[in-house]
Amino acid sequence: MSPTGAAETAPTTDDSLHAHGHSADATWKLALGAIGIVFGDIGTSPLYAFRETFAGHHKLTLDTLHIMGAISLMFWSMMIVVTLKYVTVIMRADNKGEGGSLALLALISGKGGQKRWTAGIVLLGVFATSLFYGDSMITPAVSVLSAVEGLAVAAPAFENLVIPIAVVILVLLFSIQRTGTSRVGTLFGPVMCIYFLVIATLGVISFVQTPAILQALSPHHAWQFFAADPLAAFLALGSVVLAVTGAEALYADMGHFGRKPIRVSWLWFVLPALMCNYMGQGALLMRNPAAIESPFYFLAPEALRLPLVLVATMAAIIASQAVISGAFSVTQQAIQLGFVPRLRIDHTSASTAGQIYIPLVNWALMIMVILLVLTFQTSSNLTAAYGIAVTGAMLIDNCLLAVVLFSLWQWKKRYALPLLALFFVVDFAYFAANLTKVPDGGWFPLLVGLVVFTVLTTWARGRKLMLERLRESAMPIKIFIESAAIAATRVPGTAVFMTSTPDGVPHALLHNLKHNKVLHERVILLTVKISDVPYVLEGNRVKIEGLGKGFHRMILYYGFMQEADVPAALKQITVCGGEFRMMDTSFFLARQTLLPSAKPGMAVWREKLFAWMLRNAESAMEFFRLPTNRVVELGSQVEI
Repeated sequence: MSPTGAAETAPTTDDSLHAHGHSADATWKLALGAIGIVFGDIGTSPLYAFRETFAGHHKLTLDTLHIMGAISLMFWSMMIVVTLKYVTVIMRADNKGEGGSLALLALISGKGGQKRWTAGIVLLGVFATSLFYGDSMITPAVSVLSAVEGLAVAAPAFENLVIPIAVVILVLLFSIQRTGTSRVGTLFGPVMCIYFLVIATLGVISFVQTPAILQALSPHHAWQFFAADPLAAFLALGSVVLAVTGAEALYADMGHFGRKPIRVSWLWFVLPALMCNYMGQGALLMRNPAAIESPFYFLAPEALRLPLVLVATMAAIIASQAVISGAFSVTQQAIQLGFVPRLRIDHTSASTAGQIYIPLVNWALMIMVILLVLTFQTSSNLTAAYGIAVTGAMLIDNCLLAVVLFSLWQWKKRYALPLLALFFVVDFAYFAANLTKVPDGGWFPLLVGLVVFTVLTTWARGRKLMLERLRESAMPIKIFIESAAIAATRVPGTAVFMTSTPDGVPHALLHNLKHNKVLHERVILLTVKISDVPYVLEGNRVKIEGLGKGFHRMILYYGFMQEADVPAALKQITVCGGEFRMMDTSFFLARQTLLPSAKPGMAVWREKLFAWMLRNAESAMEFFRLPTNRVVELGSQVEI
């Protein structure tokens, strides 16, 4: 990542301004949108979280002590992890309005143009991002499967069709991604509102029959649970944490809705609805322990269970859609920040910049999600794999938060340490409890995280080494201009040489002069830099340096949430020789081929992996939107 002078600019899109304040009407509209997008994951947790706490891999006795203790743990987990940690504290750490692990990492790195991070913090942030991909595979599988499993409750004759129906829904969900979700997205808010109202109503109807369940909101019931049965309480944390899965989505989606609308929708609507449902399920089990087979669906009268399956399935699809869109967004950020090779990115909306589609990510996710459903067969088996990715990411967020509190916000220790201690104790307890489920499926997100982490760090390291080698072999530009500008024949037009390093002579320029023996009248040495902020204003987009004799050094700055459209940027420039006409402009690109090297750098297998990624990366021509009939590619060889 390259901190630049543009790093201090403000965001340029309306979405990025959400964090700075809204009118009352705008806040409620955004809050409705947030209910549809942000809370899908945590909103579908009642489908399986309470059931898994008692009938999962570590079964609990269905008595008053354990039921009250479990509900108390769920409530206080939501209050500490979601309300206090994410909604109140972490959401204040926005990077020009944007949230998420990579946005926070960029904020830590680029504040004031200084490197305030350590290698360990960087690796933790990258690993949190890697775990997200494991989460984005498990969430659609467990959400859709748990919803469709309601068919076996509402109509037992359909039990054998649960997996085929879930697979069909998932295939359709991933297939529509390429068409965009803007139209369907307008329905997300109302549908999720109906879903939350339904589950809250069912919960209230149940707990008014057993009002004693309301006492479970007191923390002393959680304490009694641990005091009476400490091992069972500890193991139960591995399932209780399913009630807060999706909490990190509040932070990641902050740029779309802003801090205040998310807080409003969580505190005044989503949290009460969830707790009503959980208490309703607890009250039902106190009256009828046999309902543990599916307490969520048994809350509804038999005649209404099939409609409830349909509503829950729609909510599960929305939750899955939010995670898939999140995977696209995180991948785009990772590409821009230099952790992932260039990939093809399609924009599915002309008006909304955030509506993107990445084919490779989409189909890879679909294959993995379907394999998960076919392998694990039931949502109960899948939940064993679910919690470890979420708790691992939450634990890492604490480390990033510690850097923010002490280095960026400079909180006093007497305020920061108790808060961090609370977060670390809670999140570590959840993570440790989930480690007990590694043999039952928890290995999967860890394996995915390890593979993705290896890919991300290999690309970042290899790219750094390659740029260093290119700098070492680069000829000083002033010497080149003095010698070549006099000797070479000048031809009309403009030549733009794309180069990764704003120093020295690009290899493509050397090769062009060597083989074609001509130079254009105007030569632009162009570097595209991604700043440590989401958006860069148009006024700070370009930096130009005249080098003499028709040569110009140009740097284009973009935020990590923006697409680098080089022709569009050039059309706005009228200095350094006049306007740019695409029909008179040629773009020269260098395609590097890696050669085996004995130089110290990376292990051989990582060099081969980097070389493979480099070969399969999206062409710079398509990534920077260069006109296809104006591009010349010249090969060069690099040793790393």
